[in-house]
Amino acid sequence: MGEISLNINGKVEKHDVGDNTLLVDFIRENAGLTGTHVGCDTSQCGACVVHIDGVSVKACTMLAAQAQGSEITTIEGIGTSDALHPMQEAFKENHGLQCGFCTPGMVMSAIELVSKNKNASEKDIRDGLEGNICRCTGYHNIVKSVKAGAEKMGG
Repeated sequence: MGEISLNINGKVEKHDVGDNTLLVDFIRENAGLTGTHVGCDTSQCGACVVHIDGVSVKACTMLAAQAQGSEITTIEGIGTSDALHPMQEAFKENHGLQCGFCTPGMVMSAIELVSKNKNASEKDIRDGLEGNICRCTGYHNIVKSVKAGAEKMGG
């Protein structure tokens, strides 16, 4: 057990945690940010995707201590209820969610995808979101949302 200090959404979070504490658990239990979801415990679903130094990472695949010194952004760090991130707006406007459980991970993955390819085709989007599972939809409105989000983000 030891103290670690992580920069999450621009705020330093210092906590004593076990050496085997996963980043997703640190975010949820120690930082109190519950938008990052735990869905499968096997790194298959993508509900726990966060950005570490701008790169999408499944937070269940990384120890919290491994993120020391990095900039971590969760779904709570990209927008507010009064000023949604353009990708969040697109998901809302295009009905890219149903139950909402997968949505934080989808949005975080989509932001990185679009930042790398503003003109992503439907195939590019489907391939880019392959590590994110939605159990409610057929992905049609998710893909539509990502395309609209890309336009809002300058694509």
